[in-house]
Amino acid sequence: MTAVIGMRELVRNSKLLENYDYVEIEDKKTHEYKGLFISPKYAKEFKELLEKKISDEKQKDLDEIMQFAGSFDGEFTDLTTNEKIREKSYSNRAKKYEQ
Repeated sequence: MTAVIGMRELVRNSKLLENYDYVEIEDKKTHEYKGLFISPKYAKEFKELLEKKISDEKQKDLDEIMQFAGSFDGEFTDLTTNEKIREKSYSNRAKKYEQ
């Protein structure tokens, strides 16, 4: 059994939660969805499901990042060469402004 109740109703009478499997909370003035309260009967199962979903999303993001991490294998290890390139470009810019 479900219901949609307002914030004020919830604050005034929290016993409303006992009669339902889940309760959707809505701001009655703006009709903005605020959240969901789940019966303690289903809370543990829902928490496990939510943790698994969050873990899967984090793993997916990590997999996307790691596919690029291997593509730069050894390309930028010679920092002295990079420093030389920077110095050369800085000296070229300085010569341009001196003229």
